[in-house]
Amino acid sequence: MLRLQPAQLVAVSFLLVILIGGAALSLPQSSSQGHSLSLIDAFFTATSATCVTGLVVKDIGKDFSAVGQMVILFLIQIGGLGIMTLSTFFAIIIGRRFTLRENVVMKGALDRYSAEGLKSLVVYILFITFVIEIIGALCLYSRFGNAYYSIFHSISAFCNAGFSLYPNNMENFRSDTVVNMTMMALVIVGGIGFVVVVDVGRFFRNFFMRIFFRKKQQGMNLFSKVSLQAKIVVGISLVLILLGASVFLLLENGKMLYGLGIKDKLLISFFQAVAPRTAGFNTVAIGNLASPTLFFMMILMFIGASSGSTGGGIKTNTLAVLIGGAWSMVKNKDNVSLFKRTVPKVIFRKCVMIAGLAGAWLVVFTMLLSFVEAGKEAMPNYFLRILFEVTSAFGTVGLSTGITPILSSFGKFILMLTMLVGRIGPLTLALAISVKEDKFLYKYPEEKIMVG
Repeated sequence: MLRLQPAQLVAVSFLLVILIGGAALSLPQSSSQGHSLSLIDAFFTATSATCVTGLVVKDIGKDFSAVGQMVILFLIQIGGLGIMTLSTFFAIIIGRRFTLRENVVMKGALDRYSAEGLKSLVVYILFITFVIEIIGALCLYSRFGNAYYSIFHSISAFCNAGFSLYPNNMENFRSDTVVNMTMMALVIVGGIGFVVVVDVGRFFRNFFMRIFFRKKQQGMNLFSKVSLQAKIVVGISLVLILLGASVFLLLENGKMLYGLGIKDKLLISFFQAVAPRTAGFNTVAIGNLASPTLFFMMILMFIGASSGSTGGGIKTNTLAVLIGGAWSMVKNKDNVSLFKRTVPKVIFRKCVMIAGLAGAWLVVFTMLLSFVEAGKEAMPNYFLRILFEVTSAFGTVGLSTGITPILSSFGKFILMLTMLVGRIGPLTLALAISVKEDKFLYKYPEEKIMVG
């Protein structure tokens, strides 16, 4: 373990937690029926919980005992916060000093370029997480009237897991403004990334300090102090939420939303615009949505949350850099710039690599799953459902058209592997399995080729 590279250490850590969680869920004590679940179902659930996905093959509230549900909740919290983050926190508690290598691992886990202030950041992340989850649980308790259900759903929402104790997820609360707003707020905050939460919190603190203790005009200068990552994440997230809600309302207004009041239409549209960004909760039956709506939701799932967050997908940061790169090419510029800041070329190449690997994974494993589940071709929208399920697994979303429980064991294994890759990231996986980099002191002669 000590000789593992940082990317390998992250991958192995998730695998170990999945193995331990799967073993725990396979015990008779974890089942409400008093007998062991099948190994594939136990490990599928453990993978889904650890990777904060939300795809299920069993009814969480019905088929698992209180012990099993607590195991799932524990895995969600570990997977959401990040194994390396929790390991660092416990190391801080016992007073152990960090090695240079451990700092490198934590920098990668939190998507930071400096090890400075990592310890205080980790403590702050844990503090903010538990405070937000407690506030969320209190808000949900006012509607659920059940403390356990409130805590479970608050943690599941903040960690973008999508697990629910209700058999039809959140469909019973589609008209409840408090539940919808609370769940959406938890998902959004959990999905923008811990570092951005800290940055945005610092911005508002300084803003109000200047408003109440200094001249109001000076508060406007605070925007220049906001990090580029925070500007990108908040900006792209707002655009995707508004765009997602508008498209959902447009496509489903005469179908799933037909006959509903304007309040319910807006709540459902905004909820289903937020959920595909790796949360996995639903207030309508996903399997009954129109094909264009499902395809648009797949686009949102592929993009996912933001770097350093509890979510998956290629991340909003990656999307922003790719758009910036494309715009730079249109303008015939050599550099990628966003918000009057130049993005390093190594970051742009990394984003291209992430998007390329993610797209390749979806193509290959959708084809593989459709081949494995060829016996279900008579099902309506068979291929679209297969593609939706794989995209949901890769984006660690958890939305499903209802075919996950009826997949074969090999089909479930394909989704398990896809969930793991979606959680740790395709680039991290590539680095984890790659051989040691060879450095060459030469390059071959250049020759132009026709492209496009």
